[in-house]
Amino acid sequence: MPKISYHDIERIIEFDFVRATEAAALNSLRWLGRGDKEAADAAACDAMRGMFDLMNICGEVVIGEGIKDEAPGIFKGEQLGTWLPGAPPFDIAVDPIDGTTNISKGAPNSISCIAAASPKEGVKVALRDVPSFYMSKLAYGPRVIDYMKKRGDSLKIDMPIAETLAIVARAVDKRVQDVAVMMLDRPRHKEIVEQIRECGASLRMIGDGDIAAAMAPAIPDSGIDLYMGIGGSPEAVLAAAGIKCLGGDMQCVMWPRDDKERKALVAAGHKADLNRVFFADDLANGKNIIFCATGISDSAMLRGIRAQGASATTYSILMRAKSRTVRFIRASHDLKNKTIRLRSDSREHRI
Repeated sequence: MPKISYHDIERIIEFDFVRATEAAALNSLRWLGRGDKEAADAAACDAMRGMFDLMNICGEVVIGEGIKDEAPGIFKGEQLGTWLPGAPPFDIAVDPIDGTTNISKGAPNSISCIAAASPKEGVKVALRDVPSFYMSKLAYGPRVIDYMKKRGDSLKIDMPIAETLAIVARAVDKRVQDVAVMMLDRPRHKEIVEQIRECGASLRMIGDGDIAAAMAPAIPDSGIDLYMGIGGSPEAVLAAAGIKCLGGDMQCVMWPRDDKERKALVAAGHKADLNRVFFADDLANGKNIIFCATGISDSAMLRGIRAQGASATTYSILMRAKSRTVRFIRASHDLKNKTIRLRSDSREHRI
C-alpha cells in the first residue's frame, strides 16, 4: 500500500491544535479564582493530552512545562498523538496554562497555547530549547520593523531605554509619552521601570503570563507598542512562534539568575550563547510553524472564557507562519452536550 503524501499538513491539522487549547482552557475554568494553580494546571494538561490522543500525528514535545513551575506538566520528550504508521511528525511546544498564578487568583492574562512545527528540509531545530531559566526580552510589531527598514534606525536589546522608546514612538507615530510598554511586575525590573517612567512612557504591568504580553505589540489594536523585561525561556520560544506568524520580531538574551547558573551554562557548553542575541527566527525557525491559543481570562491578545448557565464561549487565535494568516475564532459550546476527553482515564467527560 503506497504511503500517503501529506501536502501542506499544517493546513489539514491546524484546527485540531485549537481544539486542544480550547479543551485545556475549558477544563481549567472551574479553578479560576480558587487559589489552586497546580490543580488548574493539572486539569489543563489532562484535557490537552486527551485531545492529542485523538490526533493522527507523531508529536514530540521539544519544549514543555512543569519542571520550571514545579507543577503537573507536559514534559520535554513526551510523545503526543496516535503515532500510527505514516502519521506526520511534529515538534511541539506547549504551555497548557500560561499564567497559572493569574488563574488561581481569578486575575487577567491567562491563556492556553501550543506552537507546532513540521520538519522542513534544511531546518535542524525548528523550536529551540533554550537552556537558561530566564531570558531578557524585547518584542515589537510590524510597524516598527517597517520603520527600521525605511529609516535605517535599528533597535538593539542593550541600547538605552530612552533611545528604544524614541525609535518605537516614531515608528508607531506617537509621542513618547503615549507609547505603551508591557512588562511583568517583578522586583528585578525596578531600574527599567524607573527609566521608562523618566522618559514619560506608559507602563502596563502584569502579574504573570508573558507569552500573550510579548505577542501583544504585534497584534493590531492591542494598545501595546512594546514588550520588555525578563521572563521564562520556554515562554520566549512560544511567543517567538506567534510573533513570527504576526510579522513582528523579538530579541532575547539568556539571563542567568546567579553565578551558579552562569557557571552551569558554561560547563554545559553554552558559553558562546550567553551573550548572543536571539531573534524570533532563531527561536522558532522556518515557516512550517503553527501557533494557537485560547483565552482563559482576559489578556491583551484574547478575551477569556464567557460562561453562563449551560453555555460557554471561547476566544482563540490560530496562525501560520507560512501564510501569516491570523484567525480569531469565537466558538460557542453547549455544555449540555459538550464533552472533553481526558488522558487520565481515556474517557469523555462533561464539563
